[in-house]
Amino acid sequence: MPSKKPSQGIVYSTNPSLQSKIDNNQDLRVWLEHHGGKPLTIVREFRGSTSQLEALGKELKIKCGVGGAVKDGVIMIQGNQRDKVIKLLLEKGYKVKKAGG
Repeated sequence: MPSKKPSQGIVYSTNPSLQSKIDNNQDLRVWLEHHGGKPLTIVREFRGSTSQLEALGKELKIKCGVGGAVKDGVIMIQGNQRDKVIKLLLEKGYKVKKAGG
């Protein structure tokens, strides 16, 4: 009879409602920079998985009604959306500070 090995706490699921929670207790920084003469709102210092970062970036772009991208661990939102992004992040429970420009 084969012996049973303990699962060692490893769990896998494709159910999106069971995905790991984002740590809202993190200090995000929201920057305003200019690239090619155009303003760009940038969110830095997010801790979490790439998929969580991409989901947050997508949500911010939709709620701001603008384009943007998630690249190199930062969220980039087109235009000067800094105040709106800060408000949205605070509503989601993140600690947020203005930084730079």
